[in-house]
Amino acid sequence: MLQLLIRRGLAPLVRLIYRPEVHGAEKVPRTGPVIFASNHRAAVDTFLIPVIAPRPVSFLAKAEYFTGRGPRSRVFAAFLRALNYVPVERGNAAAGMAALEAARKVLDEGGAFGIYPEGTRSLDGKVHRGHTGVGALALATGAQVVPVALTGTEKMLPIGKKVPRLAKVCVRFGEPLEFSRYEGMENSPAIRRAITDEIMYKILELSELEYVDKYHKRPGEAA
Repeated sequence: MLQLLIRRGLAPLVRLIYRPEVHGAEKVPRTGPVIFASNHRAAVDTFLIPVIAPRPVSFLAKAEYFTGRGPRSRVFAAFLRALNYVPVERGNAAAGMAALEAARKVLDEGGAFGIYPEGTRSLDGKVHRGHTGVGALALATGAQVVPVALTGTEKMLPIGKKVPRLAKVCVRFGEPLEFSRYEGMENSPAIRRAITDEIMYKILELSELEYVDKYHKRPGEAA
């Protein structure tokens, strides 16, 4: 019930207030497993894509968001569940495997899953080299990959702010990519790299941003 309310009530409200420019939503497959692979500009991205996409999209969220006992925490957890967020532990290798399994479960059930191949938010406004987890996930599940390009969300919710501002935001969905030609090659690092690079190139084309052929450093990492 809450999920229906959010999709039919919150999504139109977000469009009305923030007026995001949306292109290519008609290209998104309405059924079957789909990976939404997007560049990442701001914390609000993970909320915006599920609200804008023409079908429910699951993202991972920190497990502690779902375990609070106070009324406010419970309401927040219910809201995240209604948006199909999947709780997962983070911070170590075991957590990484758990995240991959959580994503596979969503896709194996015919759902849609959102992922940021760059691994972290871009702090310089550029598109960076993608990590090959998205390629591995596409190979393991046979899911189609819809490239997504976001622009302007870093102005909608700048770092350190909690309330989204009015800003020009654009969401572009690309043509679905399928990689059945690589069936049986799940264990090849070169194939995972090739798939990831193809996805990142499509995101780059859609976004019209500058590309940097190296991984983006996470906040706190040494230069």
